[in-house]
Amino acid sequence: MYSETLMIQAVGLGLVISLIFSETLGLAAGGMVVPGYIALMVHYPLRILGTVIVALITFWAMRFFSNFMFIYGRRRIVLVILLGFAFGWLSREFLIIKYQGISVEMQAIGYIIPGLIANWMERQGVIPTISTMIIAAVLIRMFLMILSGGEVLL
Repeated sequence: MYSETLMIQAVGLGLVISLIFSETLGLAAGGMVVPGYIALMVHYPLRILGTVIVALITFWAMRFFSNFMFIYGRRRIVLVILLGFAFGWLSREFLIIKYQGISVEMQAIGYIIPGLIANWMERQGVIPTISTMIIAAVLIRMFLMILSGGEVLL
């Protein structure tokens, strides 16, 4: 979909912006690589919405499971990524709606992105995570447009 150079630039800028946000504001943008991938999908708002929905379902599933078992440390991160992966896969199967030749695609972006977002939702809260992620993605998209000479990247 995107060139390798654009992907490298988006993820690299995402790492830098995430680090700046983390150090200055104390807020994570849903994981270090998440804002770069979200920035590449800005023109697919339904996919971003689908990713947030999958991350919220993963977050709620983690809350549910934590009532029955101890979830901490490595077990927690593995479980949240695994649940995000599973719910993301389900979104690819069930959140693509085709009706009379029109396709509405709300599937999650990537395979581990929803789990990373859910992990930070659990750590710092839903609203701060989503807000920081969106602001970081918009900044990254702007920087990508500047780096590409003002081109609108589709």
